[in-house]
Amino acid sequence: MEVFADALAMVTALRPEEPVYCLRPKVLKDAAAQFVQAFPGTVMYAVKCNDHPEVLAGLQAGGLTDFDVASLSEIEAAAALPGARSHYMHPVKNRQAVTLAYHRFGIRTFALDHEEELAKILAVTGEARDLTLVLRVDMPRFDSVCDLTGKFGAEAAAAPGLLRRIAASGNRAGLTFHVGSQCLDPGAYESALAICGGILAEAAVPVPVIDVGGGFPTAYVGTEPPPLAAYVAAIQAGAARLPADPGRALFCEPGRALVAEACSLVVKVEFRRGHRLYLNDGAYGSLADMKLFGTVYPVRLLRPGGAGRRMATFSLFGPTCDSYDSLPGGSSLPEDVREGDWIEFGQIGAYSNVLQTRFNGFEARRFVAVADDALRPVSARAA
Repeated sequence: MEVFADALAMVTALRPEEPVYCLRPKVLKDAAAQFVQAFPGTVMYAVKCNDHPEVLAGLQAGGLTDFDVASLSEIEAAAALPGARSHYMHPVKNRQAVTLAYHRFGIRTFALDHEEELAKILAVTGEARDLTLVLRVDMPRFDSVCDLTGKFGAEAAAAPGLLRRIAASGNRAGLTFHVGSQCLDPGAYESALAICGGILAEAAVPVPVIDVGGGFPTAYVGTEPPPLAAYVAAIQAGAARLPADPGRALFCEPGRALVAEACSLVVKVEFRRGHRLYLNDGAYGSLADMKLFGTVYPVRLLRPGGAGRRMATFSLFGPTCDSYDSLPGGSSLPEDVREGDWIEFGQIGAYSNVLQTRFNGFEARRFVAVADDALRPVSARAA
């Protein structure tokens, strides 16, 4: 992968006509090391967030060895890393995927949320007894940007019986939940663990694994979540009130919090109409999270030789022929921005390359490495 001092050096050298991802390996490595050190248990990176091989390798360089996978493709991506351990945490899986995960890739941790899924896993693994079977339970809506309730999760009333079924199979039982993506309230984890405590008390069987899921946030423009330490403290407080089990292990599944800062996206201005800018990437591509959840990324203009200092607010549009391809809100950029300039979007390592649709044939494929610090929101930089 080509290496540059920063994104401006990259555009000066390459003059790219297509969007370019700028990966910051040191930022990625440091984020992984910080999370692994802070969390009192096993950190499993959610591969769905960004599955690029250099991203996975960078996380491993920071000391992360475990990966939350949801498909055979993600299993294969993680398997390319020496010593990596994958955990199949998608609650609904087809039989072929479970068969290959168990027999070919040696995966021994599987999530589920229904008795039929439990029966499926046991059947295709030949009634294996070397599994950790983690039951996902439904949760109420917490203070998160993306609500994940409604699709997955056993009802709390059914969970104790399912845990007893897992224990009776001769396998280790686990319990997991998800508080929602970009969770802004550390107390959500403590509340979720209180619900788990009631389930454990009623089940009255050993449950040696508690997985607090993902949802750990990052700072975007206009969003300043509490520090990681506040989330860890809430999780520790909630775990301390669970029914005692001296051998119990804690797991978590961060995605966005690990990789968002480690990558930016450089796009080119194809056309300016008044205070409208038409870019070569947009809502059907790397900037889908802006459209879906209103994520606001920090931006800066990249022009070899420099740009004007007077700022103005611009509406942004993507390259496709569809009018849906418009980005919400406005972005502050130098008033003299023009066709041929480049714009860098920071904090874009999460849910960018993995959400591209290739609609109209537009796609961002190129990754380079840059050596500068992350492009963060102004408030985050000041902190």
